Amino acid sequence: MYSIILATASRYLLLLLQMFSLFLLFRGHNEPGGGFVGGLVAAAAYALYFIANGIAEAEKLLKVDPFYLIAAGLLLAVSSTMPSLAAGMNVMTGIWFDTGTALFGKVGTPLVFDTGVYFLVLGVTLKIIFSLAEGDLQ
Repeated sequence: MYSIILATASRYLLLLLQMFSLFLLFRGHNEPGGGFVGGLVAAAAYALYFIANGIAEAEKLLKVDPFYLIAAGLLLAVSSTMPSLAAGMNVMTGIWFDTGTALFGKVGTPLVFDTGVYFLVLGVTLKIIFSLAEGDLQ
């Protein structure tokens, strides 16, 4: 069954939910939220788009295999530990860099870790959703 109302609304909701997921990502390393919740919201946006438009359209919109998102997330999460190790600190100790701009302020390794978790959760969730939709999960 195809619903033109849901298909049209899903295009706008996808953008809004993605913006909200980015808000959660950037808000999260000092407040509740972060990479995990942001990744789940982004995956929910793609799931809504998939329900409205079909699996082929959702995969075409994503433009990247979810395995690449998983790999990028793992790489970012692991690389966030390197600055603290290079500085002789404990693993996962937050290190902050001043960007010198008022817009970004200080950027730290917790944000890099949260971004890695964001991509990891998004990739794993979408891989599960797409596999279930295609009937490949056994």
